[in-house]
Amino acid sequence: MLLEDGRLAVLPPVLRHFGKRIRFAGRVVTLKVFEDNALVRAMLETPGDGQVLVVDGGGSLRRALVGGQLALLAQDNGWAGVVVDGCVRDTVEIDSCDIGIRALAAHPQRSARKGAGERNVRVQIAGVPVNPGDWLYADADGILVAQQRLA
Repeated sequence: MLLEDGRLAVLPPVLRHFGKRIRFAGRVVTLKVFEDNALVRAMLETPGDGQVLVVDGGGSLRRALVGGQLALLAQDNGWAGVVVDGCVRDTVEIDSCDIGIRALAAHPQRSARKGAGERNVRVQIAGVPVNPGDWLYADADGILVAQQRLA
């Protein structure tokens, strides 16, 4: 019923898994950036309180928005996970972190750091709208986004 009335969405199976946590879930915080990860770092430097950072990177495959240092920050600050509609780098470092990260691909090029982007706005991840305050559930089979917490 939740799928039919739009309160639950399934992300297309285009995101790869990185990090030690295959399963993670939490309330969504959103960022919209393009090839610039200054806001990603700023957000991951704050207490995550079990939330999931969802980054609309415009699907860019030209630069990485999350690397090993940011994955470690996310882990140490209590984020449940990070979902990136874009790329990551330093995958060996990320895979040693107790965090769940999903991204389109790995790319060695670091991003710009100008601070451009928007926080807490409706974003699109692989064509699926995600709002701040939604709930995201990721496991080995895929990712669900719900407008409410699921039991």
